[in-house]
Amino acid sequence: MILLKRRFAAGGCAAAFLVASLGDAPLTAAQQLDQASVIRQIDAAVFSRVNRIAGYTVTEHYAVYKGQDETHSVADMTVKTTYRKETGKSYEVLSSSGSALVRRLGLDSILENERTINLPANVPQSWITSANYEMTLKPGTQVIDGRECLAVAINPKRKAPNLIVGTLWVDAKDYTIVRLEGLASKAPSVFAGVTHMMRQYALVQGFSMATHAHAESSTFLYGRTVVAIDYSGYEIEVRPGS
Repeated sequence: MILLKRRFAAGGCAAAFLVASLGDAPLTAAQQLDQASVIRQIDAAVFSRVNRIAGYTVTEHYAVYKGQDETHSVADMTVKTTYRKETGKSYEVLSSSGSALVRRLGLDSILENERTINLPANVPQSWITSANYEMTLKPGTQVIDGRECLAVAINPKRKAPNLIVGTLWVDAKDYTIVRLEGLASKAPSVFAGVTHMMRQYALVQGFSMATHAHAESSTFLYGRTVVAIDYSGYEIEVRPGS
């Protein structure tokens, strides 16, 4: 995965000319927003999702690639993931292939880490909210998957393998998460190098749910390793009255 690199420029002279040219033209919604308001709206969107979803099931396909070859995986695993708010995540392996060693040391470890992160007592520490991240609104908007998005620089308030230093893109209308990309703030182990992470989201039954994830790391011992995850077949249970 190549870390997304975009720069938003706002030249002073050009900006002044544009404002003068517009005259009394109404500002867009994005132009009227201030940083504090955007952060509050992001928090509210996350909490709305958390409070309304009682549980879900999803099929997750994991593929591991080595070196520069991202066509032929060295290990694959398909699992059915069940999430319950009161208990966390559980997994049923539907199929697996490729290197048993990579599956055991790599994919099984990923699932175990996800299980731990999503325990009811732990999961709030992973929410993409201002409680866990310093957030800075970037200027301008960007269209991602047909959705106008605001870009927000995020820096975790503590270091953890599942917390990312990078950029969050949220829908400019409802502030739901569209994309997340950056570097893991802490290596998952002493054997792992810097990890580049990306996760894409889409609205499923009105909720922002992960559809694809991509993580890349490189070490002297193991070389370049990429893990790609695709999510499909969501079935979401909404809490009564929400």
